[in-house]
Amino acid sequence: MTNLLIAATLGLLIGLLGTPVAVQAFRARGWGQMIREEGPQAHYEKRGTPTMGGLVIMAGTVAGYLLGHLGLDGFTNFTDSGLLAVGTIVALGLLGFLDDFIKIYKARSLGLHSRAKFLGQLGIALGFAIIAVRFVHVGTDLSFFRSTELNLGLFFYVWVFLMISAASNGVNLADGLDGLAVGSATPVLAVFVVIGFWEFRHPGFYGVGGRGPDPFDLAVVAAALVGSCAGFLWWNTAPAKIFMGDTGSLMLGGAMAVFAILLNIQLLLVILGGLYVVETLSVMAQVAMFRVRRRRVFLMAPIHHHFELLGWPESTVIVRFWVLSGLSAAFGLGLFYADFLSRAGR
Repeated sequence: MTNLLIAATLGLLIGLLGTPVAVQAFRARGWGQMIREEGPQAHYEKRGTPTMGGLVIMAGTVAGYLLGHLGLDGFTNFTDSGLLAVGTIVALGLLGFLDDFIKIYKARSLGLHSRAKFLGQLGIALGFAIIAVRFVHVGTDLSFFRSTELNLGLFFYVWVFLMISAASNGVNLADGLDGLAVGSATPVLAVFVVIGFWEFRHPGFYGVGGRGPDPFDLAVVAAALVGSCAGFLWWNTAPAKIFMGDTGSLMLGGAMAVFAILLNIQLLLVILGGLYVVETLSVMAQVAMFRVRRRRVFLMAPIHHHFELLGWPESTVIVRFWVLSGLSAAFGLGLFYADFLSRAGR
């Protein structure tokens, strides 16, 4: 338990104290946000706000995880699953950083071309999947609250890519208002801390132990990430002093998929991240309707912009979406616990 507290605390401190330092450093280098022309006009005043703040979240996560393993004999008890999770999170963050840097360097609202981003996510996802199966001994079964014993075989590698791509892009779509993405991601990531610790305390029930991912070490990674997000959110709330950019959004969304896969709760992610499912579906519905009927379902997609254009104050949209995300996360955790009770009582 101490490891979790240390990881979360250090992540929080780095988020709180490191973000204003990043604001000054990024502003001095001219690393400011580019605003897409087709977005709400009210967002134009945010142009030039420092971006790529996801680097602070990344630093807090790595440092929190490392310090969470500091014992009397130095850094100890690292696991393959924990290191794989951290490595994948960092890789996705660096992909987002490249996207953000191109936007700044070329002074445009579009960074990496869609094909390049797709190939980047594909490479990271396949690398993660191969290491997870061959070295961390993750099963290739489909899972919900636990394994469904439906073996996906080679399709598992495709499934991993779909999960990581969908989750990272879903959070990226939600990153359109001050604090919306990181504030809504924090309760979802906190659930992974709880589930990881719960699986660790009930090894026989979830088949934990021996070969396979270590749920406690994954909980340490998630705790460091939660603390970093909470500290960063202090400076990212409206009016935001800094944006996390694709550096943060791709990293946070990908982290959710990574935790869901390694903790064997893949399909539960759809419920835990319900807000991002809604955001993604709103874009898909908007595009499909416009192509078929030349009409729009929403005033603007993703759906949070629709409510903005309806006249909702930005802060109202943000807080209500935070509430929705928190409810989705709580509902998913409740289902996870209900499954435990139903099986334990047999």
